[in-house]
Amino acid sequence: MGGVSSTIASKLAFFPPEASYQVDIDEQTQKLKLLGVSQSEKGEVSIVQTKKGHYIFSVFVRNKGATMTLLYSHGNAADIGQMFQFFVELSDRLRVNVMGYDYAGYGRSNGEPSEQNTYADIEAVYKCLKEIYEVKEEDVILYGQSIGSGPTLELATKLPQIRGVILQSAILSGLRVMYRIKYSLWLDIYKNIDKIPNVSCPVLVIHGTEDDIVDISHGKKLWELSKMKYEPLWVKGGNHCDLQVFPQFFTHLKKFIISLERQSDYCQTVEESIINLDYTLDITNEIKCRPSIEEIEKSSRISTEQKDQIIPIRPSTDSKLKPRISFDKREKPRRSMDYFGKSRSSTDQSERGRNSIDRFGDMMRSVAMCNIDCLKQTLAEED
Repeated sequence: MGGVSSTIASKLAFFPPEASYQVDIDEQTQKLKLLGVSQSEKGEVSIVQTKKGHYIFSVFVRNKGATMTLLYSHGNAADIGQMFQFFVELSDRLRVNVMGYDYAGYGRSNGEPSEQNTYADIEAVYKCLKEIYEVKEEDVILYGQSIGSGPTLELATKLPQIRGVILQSAILSGLRVMYRIKYSLWLDIYKNIDKIPNVSCPVLVIHGTEDDIVDISHGKKLWELSKMKYEPLWVKGGNHCDLQVFPQFFTHLKKFIISLERQSDYCQTVEESIINLDYTLDITNEIKCRPSIEEIEKSSRISTEQKDQIIPIRPSTDSKLKPRISFDKREKPRRSMDYFGKSRSSTDQSERGRNSIDRFGDMMRSVAMCNIDCLKQTLAEED
């Protein structure tokens, strides 16, 4: 019975379109390539296997001047073939690398779409970013659109050193798209409302004021619950899937990217200043190098004169010892040894009874989170 319930729920909650692309091997390079997609030569295609045993297709758009990489989780009724031109535009206009992927059951990825499968999908693609493309955790920005906000926030709670998170037309949870409920229920899916407080990096929320699929109240609540809030973008007149056509969309995204780059410069300056201190440093805890967004935007890079005035961290308490230079005791910021380690306790508590998708049943019948055509068709059938 549980398996039947899971199959029905997946078909009602997910709307994978017919695959918009084919995959073939380039005879000259012997690498995979997308067929039926304009400018496909700009994308590097990979196949990754998830812990669920599925084979997931991903595409990497490289920008030579990039210092950061977007890991993009698309909406409910799209695949990487349909999204490819948008990935190229993001890469060009924001000067970033972009990694997009298809969930199980989407595009040419095999398997069936489900909440748990999307979590396994994004973990496998992130692992590919680290091991194949050698992208560091602190250089990753997670980007979730609509239902893609689910796997995005799930992964964000497990990666404390990521640079930032972007949520576009995001949901509070599956049930909250249809009903106003105060508490998360066991049968709900993508309980982002419970996860967003555990994200420890800057969060940008973008939502349309006229979104008729996911009400703007979802975006506003997620922004309110964010630990490190960045100035949100409420696109006046924007609907669920058209925000990129508004001029302020890319302008605001670029502003966010620049703020993250300045944050990186600030951290590097602080570390270099610590190296040059004429004191013995006794650092026993990790150096926290993530100033607030407001601090970064209000101040420019630290000048040479300001560097000399930085107060040393934990100078020796023994006044008899003369200051001396110590380079070998400087401890670099720790990084998680296991990027898929244990989540915070609050996340664990909120995710008890995670197998909600198996029991979600026909309550998700009218949820087409990013498929306007499917939604209209469903409503017409119900009438």
